[in-house]
Amino acid sequence: MDDDPVFIAGLERTGTSLMYALLASHEHISMTRRTNFWRYFADQFGNLDNDENLDRCMAKLRVYKRMAPLELDFAQLRADFVTGPRTYGRLFGELQRQVANRRGKPRWGDKSLNIERHTDRLLAEYPNARVLHMMRDPRDRLASVMSRWTRRRGAVAVGTAGWLWSSRLARRNAARYPDRYRIVRYESLVRDPEGELREICDFIGEPFDEQMLTMSGASRFRDAGSNSSYGPRAAGSITTDSIRKYEAVLAPRQIAYVQNAARTEMIAHGYEAHPVSLTTWDRLRLVLGEHPINGGTIAAWRVREAIRQRRGRELPDYRIVKEPV
Repeated sequence: MDDDPVFIAGLERTGTSLMYALLASHEHISMTRRTNFWRYFADQFGNLDNDENLDRCMAKLRVYKRMAPLELDFAQLRADFVTGPRTYGRLFGELQRQVANRRGKPRWGDKSLNIERHTDRLLAEYPNARVLHMMRDPRDRLASVMSRWTRRRGAVAVGTAGWLWSSRLARRNAARYPDRYRIVRYESLVRDPEGELREICDFIGEPFDEQMLTMSGASRFRDAGSNSSYGPRAAGSITTDSIRKYEAVLAPRQIAYVQNAARTEMIAHGYEAHPVSLTTWDRLRLVLGEHPINGGTIAAWRVREAIRQRRGRELPDYRIVKEPV
């Protein structure tokens, strides 16, 4: 099995799970979901040529709850890994190959949020990899976030900051790696699933497989009616009813703020700003309150994320299981 993986990049609530379900249903592709290997494991344990470092890394993999559904044979994983170059990229590849072999599929892929931040590393580790970056209208994405997590503090500022970072990386990565990186608009995918999937299959070098549209390779996602913020859908359905949902969810000044803050990036991805009717009081709140406050929140968020990106992230306790895999 060659290392020619398919990675799904993008923010939460942009259609990454839908893309995962579609690709997981291709007869040739084994997909994993939210392994977050490059966020929590890569480079966090030192040089893996050192057995002690390798064992610490493997021990942490054993207690990571996202690994449990993969039913890994860790003894076999270690035995396979130590026979070749002991890099983090190869460790992840061996892990994925074990899963793909058990599923009887020749190719593997992974969907982990914000993987666009690791693109240079990924494409250096796997020169034949392909990355699909999901983009969604920032207003609809924010409406989905706020509907899903009603008490998320600073949602407008943090949501806008995250979307801007992801958007800029999408354009930067696609320009740098045009043959290996593709931006997929959520709206295009749900409006014409088959047409978009045919183009995606051409891009990743696979024949179009009609089974993808059944989402049979992700039955839990399909049978639950997806993971929409607006309630379950008919099992296996792909609908457009979340497009422009923001008009019913967001307040006018929230829409105005996002359009002002993200105008340039929205235009770059083909999202048009729409006129918003604001009262005099709302205009004052927007200009004198929300713009400066949100601007400060965005600046602080960027600094924090840049530090975390450079230092790496510790696996949080709530993602650790009591009984090792």
